[in-house]
Amino acid sequence: MGPAGPVRPENPKIWLYNTEQVLSWEPGLLSHEAGPVVYQVQFKYPSSREWSDVTVSSVGVNCSKISATECDFTPTSLSRGFLCYFNVSLRVRAELPGLPGRASAWASVPWFQHYRNVTIGPPGHVWVTPGEGSLVIKLSPPFNIADPSMVTFLYYVHYWEKARNPQASAFLNVEGPFRDSSIVLRDLQPLSEYCLQVQAHLLWKSQELSRPGRLSNVSCHETSADASTKLQRVVLVAVATFLSLAGLVGACVFLILRFRGLIKYWFHSPPGIPAQIEEFLKDPAQHMLEALDQDSPAEDDAWEPVSEVSSPEQEQRALSRAEGAPTTL
Repeated sequence: MGPAGPVRPENPKIWLYNTEQVLSWEPGLLSHEAGPVVYQVQFKYPSSREWSDVTVSSVGVNCSKISATECDFTPTSLSRGFLCYFNVSLRVRAELPGLPGRASAWASVPWFQHYRNVTIGPPGHVWVTPGEGSLVIKLSPPFNIADPSMVTFLYYVHYWEKARNPQASAFLNVEGPFRDSSIVLRDLQPLSEYCLQVQAHLLWKSQELSRPGRLSNVSCHETSADASTKLQRVVLVAVATFLSLAGLVGACVFLILRFRGLIKYWFHSPPGIPAQIEEFLKDPAQHMLEALDQDSPAEDDAWEPVSEVSSPEQEQRALSRAEGAPTTL
């Protein structure tokens, strides 16, 4: 008896996330008894009656006679891969290499339509620039759309003040939809910190289909001051500076009055040395008295004649006292 044929793959499923398209499956439980196997993946559009192999020429990737248990046919460009607005059916089977006709039954997955079944991620990038009582948001789409006239993205911004609880619906604000990738949140409180998340919705116009995407990560930013707030800050700073200077001056005056005696003692100049002594100390060989004489004015050394005038009676008394005789009056 020849070897048993391979067992049909189990649990085939399709993964669609943004542009990712991956078909995966599990090997049959008894496939190891038939030896190593390879897998064949085929696809079909509704308008086609024939199944086609997933090859490089048809889809852009080879999933024919592969040993892996998945087929990643994520398009490498907008012109490759399955048409995103078409229904696509997929099936997979196991084969014995080198033995044509020794293949398992096909395992199929329900048809999918990329735009209808895709899981949309958050915006690719979110840049936030604080403005005067506002936040300027620039973002990129979750993925590129081949035909924006058919399918486009709309954006919603969820935001709240950081000091408040975002779970409370009264504090959670939602702005949108925005078609542009540049968004401005206005009428925000100046110098307040806001947290936000951005969500992209895929809109398929002809089908009137809207699919919400995942929220971006929470980011918090503080708004800058507007013109009135800046003026208030300038006035407050000026008043605070004036009050500080006034308080400093008042404190200095109080200290001066309180400790004026001590301050006068600290700033009192020490007694100076007389000029004559200072000259002597500079030249000790010169006698101090000579230095004083040299410094005195010339008028101090001049002599003036003095004459004494006496009367005859005074001369008689003086002569009598000299002879020892009594004086006759």
